[in-house]
Amino acid sequence: MGGNDLPYAKRSKKYWKETWQAYLFLLPSIVILSVFVFWPIGFSLVLSFFKWDYTSTTRYFIGLDNYKELFRLTYPVQLSFVNSLINTAVYIVSVLVVIQILYHLFGLMSKYDKTKKGHSLLYGLFAVALIGYILLRNLSSDLSAAGLFAGLGLMGLGLFVLLRRRGSIQSIKMRTSQWSTMILFVALYYVLAYVVLKQSADFVQYFTLAKESSDFLKSIYNTVYYVLLAVPTQIGLALIIAMLLNKNIKFRSLFRTAYFIPFVTSVVAVSLVWQWMFNDQFGLLNYVLSIFNLPRIAWLKEEVWTIPTIAIVSVWQHVGYTTVIFLAGLQNIDRSYYEAADVDGASGMQKFKFITWPLLSGTTFFIMIITMIGAFKVFSQIFILYQGLPGPVNKSGLTLVYYVFDAFYNQQRMGVASAAAYILFVIILILTMVQMYVGKKRVHYEG
Repeated sequence: MGGNDLPYAKRSKKYWKETWQAYLFLLPSIVILSVFVFWPIGFSLVLSFFKWDYTSTTRYFIGLDNYKELFRLTYPVQLSFVNSLINTAVYIVSVLVVIQILYHLFGLMSKYDKTKKGHSLLYGLFAVALIGYILLRNLSSDLSAAGLFAGLGLMGLGLFVLLRRRGSIQSIKMRTSQWSTMILFVALYYVLAYVVLKQSADFVQYFTLAKESSDFLKSIYNTVYYVLLAVPTQIGLALIIAMLLNKNIKFRSLFRTAYFIPFVTSVVAVSLVWQWMFNDQFGLLNYVLSIFNLPRIAWLKEEVWTIPTIAIVSVWQHVGYTTVIFLAGLQNIDRSYYEAADVDGASGMQKFKFITWPLLSGTTFFIMIITMIGAFKVFSQIFILYQGLPGPVNKSGLTLVYYVFDAFYNQQRMGVASAAAYILFVIILILTMVQMYVGKKRVHYEG
């Protein structure tokens, strides 16, 4: 018994010795990360619950007051926040019901096409909807909204009962892509909220008015606007460029280098060059517009062009990096798939839809996450283009990171700046978790 314990004790002692040696090698990195990363993160979280600035050495615990101050409006908004949330929820549910009805209708049409039952049901429901709309137009706005929602609910309930009786509610499976569903949802939501029932404001309309009464809300609005504009543009352009560079073309290596150079160039240098190009008097872009007899654009002076201008600079600088990642993903796809598709006579679009895009989903998933996170942290381009100001007028270039910078360095309100930074962290964390959840079901990893 003792002979068996001795080797185990020696092995255990050797294991702990190797473990401590490994941690000793990691100790310098752990110390550096703790001092410059972990401790500032934890201290800023604590600081967000205190009132503290450079003018006072005393810190006062104020709980959530810093977070409340971020969302406090300078003057009240005419719209009701609660009503806007309720209207938004009703719009979303109504649009989802309509989409479900449409999907089931198309499923019935494909299933009962020979007997024309699907067409009859479709024409009947469209006739009911048309008659209902004509009648509701003559009623008051509230009754119109209530009648429309009640009609949608009854139509959905009736179709559900019909499909339930036929035993086909589980058998109908629509072959539609996620993108087409999203486009349909946005289109129907816009028609319902801004055309049919435009008098009942949704949350977007409330937020559009509220942002003019709060700098922090404006920073969220501008940041989201920038993300929605820059991220899809950058990913789309990078994918197109990567597919072109993946072909056997002349000077391919030269093009790869040329597209990647802006990414390794200083943000300050890039922004200064674009500042000259955007000049409304002698800038290159306005010179090109004048060649085609088009009016000059005050890129750096008009509020409407602030976010698009920042997006142009950012996309131009980072599209090369995204292209390189896409190119690596394209070159990792087995060529035998394309050879088999050529034998079957598949077109270029079919090969992209059924081979390239599915097998590139893992790369696209990674690019979407890092591009979104980088877009939420935009700051340097704004600071250089507008010479330290958050946009030309009305703080049109104020983003979340710029708000944190202004609150910390200019206003010296460390508690408010820390609270804003953690709200930005929570926003990025939630969006990343949503993408991770969706990616588990949608992303395909080869092998």
